[in-house]
Amino acid sequence: MPDFLNKIRSVENRISVKKQIINTMGVWVLGIILGVISKYLDCTASNELPYIVEYLDVRNFLGRFAIWIFLAVCISIYSVSPGRAALNVFVFFAAMVTSYYLYSKFIAGFFPKSYAMIWAVLTILSPVLAFICWYSKGGSKIAATISAGIVAVLFNMTFSYGWIYFDIQSVLELLVFICGIIVLRRTTIKETIIVTAIGMVFAFAIHIVIPFRFG
Repeated sequence: MPDFLNKIRSVENRISVKKQIINTMGVWVLGIILGVISKYLDCTASNELPYIVEYLDVRNFLGRFAIWIFLAVCISIYSVSPGRAALNVFVFFAAMVTSYYLYSKFIAGFFPKSYAMIWAVLTILSPVLAFICWYSKGGSKIAATISAGIVAVLFNMTFSYGWIYFDIQSVLELLVFICGIIVLRRTTIKETIIVTAIGMVFAFAIHIVIPFRFG
């Protein structure tokens, strides 16, 4: 473990503080832009949207959790350290949620308080989750287990299933799931398949314990 921590510090030291700040500011801007786009689509009449946006149901897709969890995982994994992952993901969610609900309050003219609270709680929890997710890119069994857990979450946000049915939430969610597996890939295809399979087993177990959709 000390050697691993030393490697983390070494990577951080090779990246200047200025560049780390710029990266975090970029994540902040991305969060603002996506929050505004999401709310804009939510408030725009269907016949005013491009056909492809309406056909793919992008508005509802952005209103569910899968895409945001995936983006948070990407930000976390590609941060230079678990501490930076926690900071960057928190900044992203804070910016996205704030811009979304400021748009809702001052432009759309309404504020869905109960729904906002859900996102506020997710934002508060996001640094801890991001800190843990960062370690999924390691080569240990713990890292593989964390990756499988993320796959499980994305799986349950992509598919609806029970004893006699199995369905895909949407094509976009399926694309997010596939991209999630690619981002979380292990060093070999065999290891990636094993982690994905374990993640699906985790997903079924979670579904049995908590038979509710969160996406």
